[in-house]
Amino acid sequence: MNGDVVRLSSAVRARLARLGANVPHATAAARAPSSGELSTAQFFTFWEALGASSPHDVGLRLAMETQVHEYDVSSLAALHSPDLGTALTKLARYKRLCGPKDMAIDTTGKEVAIHTTYQHAPGPMPPRLVDASLASLLVLLQRGSGLALAPKRVELSRARSDEPMLLRFFGCPLRFRAKRDALVLEARLLTTPFITHNADLLQVLVPSLDQKLAPLEQGSFVEQVRAVVARRMAGERPSIAKVARELSLSTRTLQRRLGELGVSYQRVLDEVRHHAALRLLRTDDVDVNEIAFLLGFDEVNSFTRAFRAWEGTTPNRWRDSIHLWRDRI
Repeated sequence: MNGDVVRLSSAVRARLARLGANVPHATAAARAPSSGELSTAQFFTFWEALGASSPHDVGLRLAMETQVHEYDVSSLAALHSPDLGTALTKLARYKRLCGPKDMAIDTTGKEVAIHTTYQHAPGPMPPRLVDASLASLLVLLQRGSGLALAPKRVELSRARSDEPMLLRFFGCPLRFRAKRDALVLEARLLTTPFITHNADLLQVLVPSLDQKLAPLEQGSFVEQVRAVVARRMAGERPSIAKVARELSLSTRTLQRRLGELGVSYQRVLDEVRHHAALRLLRTDDVDVNEIAFLLGFDEVNSFTRAFRAWEGTTPNRWRDSIHLWRDRI
């Protein structure tokens, strides 16, 4: 079963087109199917091409002009929560129903940072997708509270750009070249009541969402294994024994549980290596020899053979093709 499916609805594409975005160009660049079901790599390519050929504020305007009746299920559950903290919890819980992505809520001292990661991300989130994601979260919290809430700061992993535009929208300090893309709030705001609270609607909505979420939670074991493999993969090939030990399981139990879900440890290892290779090759900071070492290959030739099996070409040619595509857009 392929869990790497991001849905880009025709309604969202239509709204982007109304905002002046070059949707046909982005759709063609991503080779997006008419069904709107894209891989994460295709979804990122769509937003990269969109950002290169559309107004710079397209992500911010998409957030502002999306109406409540157009919200996804996780956003609706959040909007009708009793307070801001509960809204964030529900949004994080049900975000997986909207695609292979996770929303983390990190509380440190007197502040709370909210950031989203895509499980199959081939590289950093495209800037306009980051804008749309963070702006949509802020707009939802403002609508729910009925207040003109401003973040404590916004953290952006990209280099300094579009600063006046982003300052006008978010109304708070911006931190560029951060380790993540995050909206940071004062922790005291978590108790802010929501004027959109609807307990009756939540009683109907939540059981249905929990039922839909159950199969995804059952499959989360594979994601746990992937996460451990990714953490341990720094110049070595993580052995199944080491991964099992970190998960407090025996090697045999780990193999059995993966087998029950229709996957093998070798397949999980290959998937993690594949996605990590694509992410590293999208940057110029690490050469192919270093990538091979980081992914635990004994030599660069072994990495090249594995990459050819994944992508049908060599790592260097794949990197060159990405550069060529970026130059064209």
